Amino acid sequence: MENKASLKNVRITPRKLGIIADQVRGKPVGQAINYLALSPSRRIAGMISGAIKSAVANAGQKGLMDVDQLVISKILVGKGPTLKRFKSRAKGSASRILKYSSNLKVFVAEDTSKKVKTKKAKA
Repeated sequence: MENKASLKNVRITPRKLGIIADQVRGKPVGQAINYLALSPSRRIAGMISGAIKSAVANAGQKGLMDVDQLVISKILVGKGPTLKRFKSRAKGSASRILKYSSNLKVFVAEDTSKKVKTKKAKA
């Protein structure tokens, strides 16, 4: 079972957001948050970290998952709406300035490989 959290219309280009998202994909939640806290791109890392914490809170609130064993199963970075602006240029012309935004979805799931198996009692 997966839980998700999403951020929409983040004013960062999808390319920049995707580079940091690739670094934490598949890692345990605690390890990913520690990595993002020490990341040099503070603004991007803060947004991804907030989305991860929100997904963990969603998982813990339902009470079906063990929060300590959560792993980031998927991080999807998509293209959001583009703001189109113009800058005046020589001889009365104009050049287009595109300000990109992106959408972010974080999925967390319980890690099944580290689950402790209980022994059955022999009768």
